Amino acid sequence: MGVDKDAKIFVAGHRGLVGAAVVRALKKDGYNNLVMKTHKELDLTRQAAVEEFFDTEKPAYVILAAAKVGGIHANSTYPAEFIAVNLQIQTNVIDAAYKSGVKKLLFLGSSCIYPKFAQVPIVEESLLTGPLEATNEWYAVAKIAGIKMCQAYRLQYNFDAISGMPTNLYGPHDNFHPENSHVLPALIRRFHEAKVNGAKEVVVWGSGSPFREFLHVDDLAEATVFLLQNYSAHEHVNMGSGSEVSIKELAEMVKEVVGFQGQLTWDTSKPDGTPRKLIDSSKLANMGWQARIPLKEGLAETYKWYCENYNV
Repeated sequence: MGVDKDAKIFVAGHRGLVGAAVVRALKKDGYNNLVMKTHKELDLTRQAAVEEFFDTEKPAYVILAAAKVGGIHANSTYPAEFIAVNLQIQTNVIDAAYKSGVKKLLFLGSSCIYPKFAQVPIVEESLLTGPLEATNEWYAVAKIAGIKMCQAYRLQYNFDAISGMPTNLYGPHDNFHPENSHVLPALIRRFHEAKVNGAKEVVVWGSGSPFREFLHVDDLAEATVFLLQNYSAHEHVNMGSGSEVSIKELAEMVKEVVGFQGQLTWDTSKPDGTPRKLIDSSKLANMGWQARIPLKEGLAETYKWYCENYNV
């Protein structure tokens, strides 16, 4: 089931956190016939443009890592964009890939597809067994539709479309925007700015008691290449690190990595969110893949990248 090293592979979303890491992993593995287009060169929300691209380029494989992403604030502010843009990208790419004769497509989603109160660790079978987390349901619904579209094209057309669902990701090329970023990059930015400005304390929302799972994006990228080479089935596959850390431990770790000397204070009047969110990645582990980058090491590398790329 391996992938020929000379095969043409289209990585959709190559400039994002995930896409950039997938490109690094493919090159490291000896795949150099990669097709990448910026949003300016190819708008994936435009069906005609996507069909023309596939007719012209004829990639043999597709990794669909392009998506409109963001944290709770962004999801709450732009619900229409989160559902419409993601549905357009997925529909256009999956359909054009099938029609142009692509051998295999890998669609990447997110662990937010699962019900808010799914039993932890969350197994793949938990999908559609309960209501979603309200703060990101628009994005989640789009990603669920992507999984189902891959399954439908496999059932009706025998198209080899597979899906992987990553847990919380972090690493180089992450989004460190003050309002639209996720918890880990937000902490890195806040501790760094506090250090630079000589602040006495950093206040973090909640009690610090919830547990979260984090996967370095380079681990995810290697898992993506692994699935492309080794997996072909109807069911989606969870992609996680298998370990969790409390937000309190995470904040202490970021504080240490950044070198902030002041006080860390918890604002317990603010909400904590879900107590635990760990996905069950045993299916992927049983295939022979496991994460290798320890969280502290990954944090140090991410902070180094942040310092080199953000002038704050």
